[in-house]
Amino acid sequence: MKAKSKGIGVREPRRDRITHWLGLLKEHTHDTYKLRGKLPEPTACPDCGAIYRKGRWTWGVRPPGAHEETCPACHRIRDNYPAGMLHLSGPYFDAHKEEVLGLVRRQEAEAKREHPLCRIIAINEDEYGAVVTTTDTHLPRRIGEALWHSYHGELDLHYGQDPRLIRMTWKG
Repeated sequence: MKAKSKGIGVREPRRDRITHWLGLLKEHTHDTYKLRGKLPEPTACPDCGAIYRKGRWTWGVRPPGAHEETCPACHRIRDNYPAGMLHLSGPYFDAHKEEVLGLVRRQEAEAKREHPLCRIIAINEDEYGAVVTTTDTHLPRRIGEALWHSYHGELDLHYGQDPRLIRMTWKG
């Protein structure tokens, strides 16, 4: 049997685009703080001293003649544009604020030792508790789980419309 010709200039619709109509095709999200390409090696951050080597930011001694480029964490801190937020509240938090914030700082120090881009931007206190803003999406989760394991309470994770921002709440 002979296949029918569709004629010149007539095409069948692409079958792989059907997933777009169903909302399954992943759209490109623009992240200002993500590197667009590899930096020249070695590169050093003039603000924090982190070194870009072998495709990642690490801590180390600044090589002589290193290219200078601000790391994404310092860029976020300067712009005060967090990638993660952790809201701390509750009667336990009010009674043991210094102890809880000490645990928060220790978790940041441990994470920052291995990953220079995991940092706290600020800890802002108000009458409702405290909000910890971070340069990384993994750090709020790490801190929240450490709080839950140490002091129990309620821990909630919220993903919003923006996949580059994570919000967590801990009520102790």
